[in-house]
Amino acid sequence: MPSFKFQARDPGGAPHAGVLDAPSPMIVVQNLRRRGWRVVDVKLAEAEQTLSQSLAQWNPINLLPPRSVHVELSCSQMTVMLRGGLTLLTALQAVAEHAGSARLRETWRQCAARIQGGSSFAEALEEADCFPQLLVRLVHVGEQTGNLDRSLARAAEAMESRRRLRSTLIYALAYPLIVFVAAMGVTIFLVVDVIPKLKVFLAAMGRKLPAMTQMLVDISDWFQKYLGYLALSGLALIILLIVVYSRPRGRLAIDRFLLRVPLIGNLIRLAGTAAFARTLGILIRSGITILEGLRTVEGLIHNRYLTNRVAAARLAVIQGSTLAEPLAAKRAFTPLLARMVAVGESSGTMDDVLDEVAAFHESQLQAAIRQLSLIIEPAIILSVGVIVGFVYIAFFMALFSAGGAG
Repeated sequence: MPSFKFQARDPGGAPHAGVLDAPSPMIVVQNLRRRGWRVVDVKLAEAEQTLSQSLAQWNPINLLPPRSVHVELSCSQMTVMLRGGLTLLTALQAVAEHAGSARLRETWRQCAARIQGGSSFAEALEEADCFPQLLVRLVHVGEQTGNLDRSLARAAEAMESRRRLRSTLIYALAYPLIVFVAAMGVTIFLVVDVIPKLKVFLAAMGRKLPAMTQMLVDISDWFQKYLGYLALSGLALIILLIVVYSRPRGRLAIDRFLLRVPLIGNLIRLAGTAAFARTLGILIRSGITILEGLRTVEGLIHNRYLTNRVAAARLAVIQGSTLAEPLAAKRAFTPLLARMVAVGESSGTMDDVLDEVAAFHESQLQAAIRQLSLIIEPAIILSVGVIVGFVYIAFFMALFSAGGAG
């Protein structure tokens, strides 16, 4: 008979741990609950673990938190199962078998064990410490209202919306960066490898180089002389930015600066506004108060300056202000958000208004990304063409000069 390690708490809150022999983990849970204990965790004892299970524990991938897309898929699956009449524990056991990562499978099993030990689903999720607060709050409301399936569906919808916004924004910012790095790579290759060979070839002719060719050689010599210093300076700058960004005040300053950068700042502002409107609309529709919704949204927005504006809005609402007024701060969210929130507050249809705002800004974000691509891609291609063309013209001018002199 296999042995199982357990962790539990008695009615007084004192922790207990040990090993029990039982045919299955469910029997262990039942035995512990008969004692009046609250089960925290039950797992197979190390002596009974298979080789694959032991290796899985040491897999570094399992140390990473569950991916948002896997949690989102699990919520959608549980929604279908709950609407089909299955119990929550049965649904949790099913998603634990089909979760997209080993870490998430183990997390769902632990949630099931905590629920069997007397915890609510929301408490089990919060204790796992790897799920977004949005999911925890929606599940809490779903358990109180008896509409857990609807809350899970809304949580999956909100996580899908955030994932798409994040992917869209990352693509919009990464694409120009990749093209720029490629252009710099071509430039460095020409300066470090091609031009020195060209210099040796032209020097062998014994003729005076044309001014354009001499300029190219001088630029190459300068880069080769100071390339090490430039590389160290670039590395030091990257490290400095990482250190500054890791500090709260530094990250706030950088995030605020990014909002003022042309084109890039507009993308970040549109994405932040869409995320704010979409998430707060879902929370309000689920029955969560505006104050609690703002608290949740505050932890979901990545830009620290926008996060501070949400925190200021929540404080203003506590002090009796309307929500629209603090959201109208300059260089934060788009002006349309404050205007539409004012309409929602006066008409009592805040959730519907926020959904409309989110849909509008998501479409504007897509248009802004297309505009950015139309501007940056030709500019970078033109820059690379100018550099390569300059090298070719300088090379052939030297050849023509040498040929004419002969």
